[in-house]
Amino acid sequence: MSASVLYDAPGPRGKALNWIYSAIALLVLAWVAWFVYSKFDETGQWDAEKWKPFLEAPVWENFLIPGLIGTLSAFAVGAVLALTFGFVLAVGRLSRSRIISVPSGVIVEFFRAIPMLLLMMFIYFMQQPLGLETSVFWAVVLGLMLYNGSVLAEVIRAGVGALPKGQSEAGVAIGLSPGQVMRAILLPQAVRSMLPAIIAQLVVLLKDTALGYILAYNELLNQINKIEGNYDNLIPAAIVVALIYIALNTLLGLAANYAEARTRRVARTAAPVGHAGAIDPVAAEAELVQKANAANVGGAGPGA
Repeated sequence: MSASVLYDAPGPRGKALNWIYSAIALLVLAWVAWFVYSKFDETGQWDAEKWKPFLEAPVWENFLIPGLIGTLSAFAVGAVLALTFGFVLAVGRLSRSRIISVPSGVIVEFFRAIPMLLLMMFIYFMQQPLGLETSVFWAVVLGLMLYNGSVLAEVIRAGVGALPKGQSEAGVAIGLSPGQVMRAILLPQAVRSMLPAIIAQLVVLLKDTALGYILAYNELLNQINKIEGNYDNLIPAAIVVALIYIALNTLLGLAANYAEARTRRVARTAAPVGHAGAIDPVAAEAELVQKANAANVGGAGPGA
C-alpha cells in the first residue's frame, strides 16, 4: 500500500465512512438550498416581474455596465500599482542594506495592519485638507494598492526565500552582482512558483473594490440599491451582481492557469544557445547525483 507522510490511503472501512460523510454533506447542502429557495419563493423573489428588468437594456445601460466599468477600472489600476508596490517592497526587504530593508519592512507591516476600508476613508478625507481635488476613484485605488501591495510583497519575499541558497551563490560565483542575481535568477523563479498565490491576492483585490460602496464609488455593489430603488427587486439584483463577480473571478482564475502553464512550458523548453534540447536545472542536478552514486557503487569492489 502506497502512503505518504501526510496522508495514509484509507482502507475499506475508511472508504465507506468517506462515502457516508460525503452523502451527509450533500444532503445538508441540498436541504439548505431548498430552504433558501422555498423562503425566497414565499416572498415572491422568483416572480418573473422581478427578473424581467435584467433581460432589458435599460438596467444594463444605466446600472450594471457603468458599475462593471467602475469595478474593472479600479481593479486594473489598483492591480498594476499593487504589483509594482509589492515588487519594490519585496526587493527592499531582501536588500542587504539595513537602510533599505528596515524602512521597507516597517511600511509593509504598517499597511498590512490597517483595515483597507480605513485606508480608503483616510485617503479620501485627507485630500481636501492637503489642497487636492477630492477623488473617490483614487481613494479606492490607493487603498487597494497600499494594502494588497504590502501582502504581495510578503508573498514575493516568501517565494524568494524558499529558493535554494545555491541559486544565489552560483550567481555570485559567476560574477553577477546581488542586484543582477535578484533580477535575473531569483525573482523570475519566485514569481513563477508563487503565481497561484499572487493571482489569489488579485482575486481578493477585485472583490475589495466593493469597499468603494462606502465612499459612494460607482462600482457594481453600489448599483444594487439603485436597481432596487427603481425596480423593487433587491434580492434578484444582489444575485445578478454576485453572478457577475463570480464570472469575473472565474475568468481571472482561468487567465492565471493559462499564464502559469505557459511560464512552466517556457521554462521547460528554454535552452542555452547552440543546445538542441531543454535543460531542467533540478533534473540535471539529480542526474549528476545519480551518476556519482553509480560511480561510487561501481568502484567499490572486493579490493576497495
